[in-house]
Amino acid sequence: MRTTLRIDDDVAAMLEQLRKKRGAALERFINEALRWGLLEMAGPKPRSPIRTRSVDLGRVQIASIDNIGEVLAEGEASA
Repeated sequence: MRTTLRIDDDVAAMLEQLRKKRGAALERFINEALRWGLLEMAGPKPRSPIRTRSVDLGRVQIASIDNIGEVLAEGEASA
């Protein structure tokens, strides 16, 4: 298919920069970029963020977790 397309300056600059980096022909590179972009757009839509309620878990039971031995001993003692 042959068509005329106007490309924004910023997009053209990105295309040219990446094309040179990969050493590809312009037509081939544009087709590849369009394929990738169209596949991305056709893929699953991003989910909306998951919201969770906060819950008060009470007072902290261990003063410091700097010494893992103390933390483990405390946990074993309360079990």
